[in-house]
Amino acid sequence: MKVIYIHQYFRTPSEGGAVRSYHLAKGMVDAGINVEIITAGKQKDYDQRWIDGIKVHYLPVAYDQKFGFFKRSKAFYEFSVQAKKLLKKLSRPDLLYITSTPLTTGWIGLWAKRKMAIPYIFEIRDLWPQAPIEVGALKSRFLINYFRRLEKKIYRNALKLVALSPGIASHLRLVSPTSEVFLIPNFSDIQLFKPEQKNTTILNKYGLSDAITIAYTGALGQVNAVEELLDLAKYAQFKKKNWQFLIMGTGSLEIALKKTAESNGLKNVKFIPFGSKEKVKEVLSLADFAWISFAHLPVLKTNSPNKFFDAIAAGNAILVNHKGWVYQLSKQNKLGVSFLPGKLEESFLKLEKLEENSALLLQMKQNSRTLAERYFSKDLAVSKVLQVIDPSKFPANFGNEAYILTA
Repeated sequence: MKVIYIHQYFRTPSEGGAVRSYHLAKGMVDAGINVEIITAGKQKDYDQRWIDGIKVHYLPVAYDQKFGFFKRSKAFYEFSVQAKKLLKKLSRPDLLYITSTPLTTGWIGLWAKRKMAIPYIFEIRDLWPQAPIEVGALKSRFLINYFRRLEKKIYRNALKLVALSPGIASHLRLVSPTSEVFLIPNFSDIQLFKPEQKNTTILNKYGLSDAITIAYTGALGQVNAVEELLDLAKYAQFKKKNWQFLIMGTGSLEIALKKTAESNGLKNVKFIPFGSKEKVKEVLSLADFAWISFAHLPVLKTNSPNKFFDAIAAGNAILVNHKGWVYQLSKQNKLGVSFLPGKLEESFLKLEKLEENSALLLQMKQNSRTLAERYFSKDLAVSKVLQVIDPSKFPANFGNEAYILTA
């Protein structure tokens, strides 16, 4: 069986960032499926590489999270055009596995189904166009109506739909009631990330002590609300706490966040350059808590953030700033503390009590790791994807999913 996997932002663990597609594609290869990936890169010409048994085609379409709306739109359009041209040249696959965002990757699936009679599975990571509408990036009534129609068309023409969270799955069933929807969240790499004792050498490397440490590892964009972590750092410094705050990532607000930390004299905050998954592992090994945050928009409550699944695999307790799916998981499984809007002081007191109660903090950390192992392992996610692709060959692995909650 041959699958062409389409993901505009494909990344490997050595590159860092969202590596879901790498692991799913590798799982397909290990199961005997011939996999080719079509993605985009910053190089000037087409490139092709073999990565762990996966043939990866890199199209020359630059993209950066710092791009504005129109520059992003141009990159989305150009990628779909070049991907269609490449598909004509490649040997025919049995199936396309297409992941969003952006939603515009769905253009490729619609075209391939119509022109080449190739079926496609569509995986939805974020709700689009709802996200840019709520963020305010998409304001044109004409474009909003166009993308809502496109969303329905893509979903209804897909062979199957894969949702990354219960909230996304509910939306898909509402928009496309006749579609077959499967829930396969982001996952924890429990082989790479493990609970570890804080290493003195690594602490010294970053100029840290063995005090309470809170880490954020992820994008530094408009929807990530990392400024709320700086608010906590400011309050902790005011209260003369020796807590430490690590921020690892890159994005459109990186410079602004650094200026905010500097202008407020936050000596307890350290910014660490974006890096590989090994670097993320190193940072999380120093953390007691992982900060999981999003802007307070309804659509963002449905997110299935990689940073959360890395953190629970590493055995970090969780601090979450929004009442979404992650909040529900954290509350139900007693993973940590919520830092909801307007409740900074109240949440701070809970954090102080955890600082004093090492046994309770340790239990929260253990709860995180248990959740990762039981419901969110990489192997479990791969087995589910294989079953979606070819249920006749791969055994069913759905059901008994206690993590399915309504966000």
